[in-house]
Parts: sequence; C-alpha cells; structure tokens
Amino acid sequence: MSHFFIKLIAPRPTFATQMSDEEKLLMQKHAAYLKDLQTKGVVLAFGPVFDPSGPFGMALVKAADAAAASAIMADDPTIKANCGFKHEVFPMVLVM
Repeated sequence: MSHFFIKLIAPRPTFATQMSDEEKLLMQKHAAYLKDLQTKGVVLAFGPVFDPSGPFGMALVKAADAAAASAIMADDPTIKANCGFKHEVFPMVLVM
C-alpha cells in the first residue's frame, strides 16, 4: 500500500464561508463517507485547510496506486453530486 494526499477543490472560492443549506447537507454526507473509510483504515486523516489563497479539503489515504486513490474520491458524495467539485491526487514518498 502507498499513501496519497488528496486535495478536494470546491466549486467556488467562497464555498467554505457561503454554503447553501443543500451544500451543508452535502458536506455532512462527505464527512460521513470519509469517516466511514477512516474507521476501515483507508483514510488516515481528513479535514478542511484554510489556505489564504483559497480553502480546500484534504484527505490522507492508503491505496494500492493513484488510480485507486482517485477511485476513493470518485465515490465521494461531493464528486458524485456533479456540482463542480474536483479532486487532485498526489503520491507521498514518506508518511510518519
């Protein structure tokens, strides 16, 4: 197994501070999805990152390869909702 940093990019820069009620519900489903994977040992950590250049979500996951890590996000409610979220997968050489 390898480790990957996944960056979840919201559909707009103001998403974190200006979510609609529907979007808040979607984020609750997103968190529940990742929490379930965390209990299974697939997701090691996840949460929002308040980068001054634009907030984003992150997850640190264990997966066989980058395609498997990307598949984890393909099943995420935020991606499945097809409402403008996208994700990027970055391999990690060392996790301590």
